Amino acid sequence: MLFDPDYAEMHYKFKLPWSLLYKKEPEIIIDAPFEVVPGEDTVLFIVIREANRFPVTIENFEATFTCESVSITKTETIHEEVHTPFRFIPISCGKLPSGNYKVNASVTVQIAQKRKRIHRFNLTGLRRNPLRIAVLKEAIPKPYGYISGDTHAHTYISADPVEFGASPEAIQQAARSVGLDFVFCTDHSYDFAFSSENYMVRTDASLRYQKLCEEIAELPKHPKLIAGEEVSAGNSKGQNVHLLFPGNPFFVPGEGDCGRKWFHNKPTLPIPQIVSQTELPCFAAHPKEQMGRLERVVFRRGDWYEDDLLKGSKNPIAALEFWNGSRDKGFELGRAFWISELEKGNFILPLGGNDAHGDFNEYTGVKIPLCKLKQSYAHVFGYVRTVVQGSDPLTAFRGTNLYVTDGPALWWTCENKLVTFHFKSSEDFGKLQKITLFAQEFGSAKKEAPVEAPLHKISDWEAEVQISLVGKSYVRAEAETDSDRFALTSACPA
Repeated sequence: MLFDPDYAEMHYKFKLPWSLLYKKEPEIIIDAPFEVVPGEDTVLFIVIREANRFPVTIENFEATFTCESVSITKTETIHEEVHTPFRFIPISCGKLPSGNYKVNASVTVQIAQKRKRIHRFNLTGLRRNPLRIAVLKEAIPKPYGYISGDTHAHTYISADPVEFGASPEAIQQAARSVGLDFVFCTDHSYDFAFSSENYMVRTDASLRYQKLCEEIAELPKHPKLIAGEEVSAGNSKGQNVHLLFPGNPFFVPGEGDCGRKWFHNKPTLPIPQIVSQTELPCFAAHPKEQMGRLERVVFRRGDWYEDDLLKGSKNPIAALEFWNGSRDKGFELGRAFWISELEKGNFILPLGGNDAHGDFNEYTGVKIPLCKLKQSYAHVFGYVRTVVQGSDPLTAFRGTNLYVTDGPALWWTCENKLVTFHFKSSEDFGKLQKITLFAQEFGSAKKEAPVEAPLHKISDWEAEVQISLVGKSYVRAEAETDSDRFALTSACPA
């Protein structure tokens, strides 16, 4: 995959005279969180980009929600002139009964004195699928003393020739809708270095980072947004990899794979030089992401390796974000990398995020520059979440106890070398299908293996299983539901 999922940019032409995607109008997208927890309003967003080049007047909005025999229509008169690089207009649709809704939404606009109605978006060549919104019956299961977050999301700072993200305010509203406690806003280090008015013109990156931190600090305290970066850093082979650095008090440069300099693509700073400047936890983003040969050559992108984890240093890499929006081949290879580290005694944490650039409901992105876009339901904001024990989203990652999930809760407690794994789901996420325990035995060939333990089933949605740590270096668990929802725990070390 050459380009990441994102709100798709349709105006950049690489100094060529044509593009099949180009329109003399701003990008206009209607988006909505994929999920609404009980008690929250259903909110849709009108997303507008590059109205500074193509001014637009947003006139009227209409959305029809259908769920089985229920049909609800929401209309709103807006009459707003937009002429800024980014604008996110929230439309509150109130509290809806629980159910799985399809939403057909449209907006009437005026562009260059021409009036038109746009259904879902004005992007070229994509299916105008209805929005899909699940209004949940129950609160999302989560144990007491844990907080849930999306650890990899992008704001409008991440804007370049193929993509752009959402406003912090819209991200916070979406986080509230889907039941998150925190979000790491990890924008591309190279995008901070370019202007929001023109993403090919350089600007003061440190000042842009400072302004984003100030904007986020002015938001309500919950869900908590934390500004940070996805830094393009140099791995042990001199290739560009992505390092998640949430909460950094200073800007870290990284332009090796920014795409604006073509084959001038050497990493700006190596991983050790970046991480040694802080005591905050840093994470390996999508360590084994699958990419094509062209991406590896043009952007000099590579994988994370064992030597990049800085084991034994003052600040080793705290987690591997191998669940990056979907359980694809990158997930499988990344999980194998994580397990190999556990087997060596490096109890590095698993991490789950979505790498969403907006993309609250589905993603739209560039597949072939100038020619073709793509869409998918992977990499949707808040779908995969990391649930960590503690109250501070940053210091909690210095512990060992967390789980990663797209629905059910799965966590462990340990007392006197007896580990209990707790599973809890709901009607929204499905009944328990299976729990698998894994352990590494002392004195074995140092490979983990599945282990058997009696399951105590409390109900179709709740269960416990206990296992002794005696004779083992660690144990961990994975669980699945009959709705194909999945969760895995960090390793409980001996």
